[in-house]
Amino acid sequence: MKFAVVVFPGSNCDRDMYFAITDALGQKADLVWYQEADLSSYDAILLPGGFSYGDYLRSGAIASTSNVIKQIREAAEAGKPILGVCNGFQVLLEMGLLPGAMLPNKHLKFMCHYETLKVENAKTMFTNSYEEQEEIELPIAHGDGNYYCDEATYTQLKNNNQIAFTYKNNPNGSVEDIAGITNEQGTVLGMMPHPERAVDSLVGTTDGLRLFQSILTHWRDKHAIKA
Repeated sequence: MKFAVVVFPGSNCDRDMYFAITDALGQKADLVWYQEADLSSYDAILLPGGFSYGDYLRSGAIASTSNVIKQIREAAEAGKPILGVCNGFQVLLEMGLLPGAMLPNKHLKFMCHYETLKVENAKTMFTNSYEEQEEIELPIAHGDGNYYCDEATYTQLKNNNQIAFTYKNNPNGSVEDIAGITNEQGTVLGMMPHPERAVDSLVGTTDGLRLFQSILTHWRDKHAIKA
């Protein structure tokens, strides 16, 4: 399986994402500069965290207008896994692939620590290696991580099982403790916590590795040659 890690000016978690795929997952990955991107040959697209374009206007807003966005939309329409983490989640919201918006943290401070998450939907291509309602530990690192949506959108997310992860102890004020959501088709996941920073026991947990293993399992099940 081959992954593209799309790099924007200001991305700073791209190497973490790259090594999570190549070293921990044992799959191929390329760091793809957004201006030179050709995503047609990749099986999955990863949008890393950081501060694309310095978070000017709004976090993820300028990146969401770049030329590579058209290719990301095409990959999503083709059913390829699209994962946006932290700033990558913000980009997905700004480009409209996921509903809702991201606001500053409720205490208006940057937060960087581990949080306990609950797996709300273990049946997606991103979560099939977890158990329903399982609690996992992942780090967060954000200043604008307060997920917001109106009541109608939340009802839709809930009814369509689009809420993938929630916080056990909501650190940033997100609506209904939401930490990560998918699109209705389940092919796009946006989340604020960083699974790519939790793939090696040396950092205290490997709970994030199972998210990438889930993507790989789904891809193998879909593309395996049937005897």
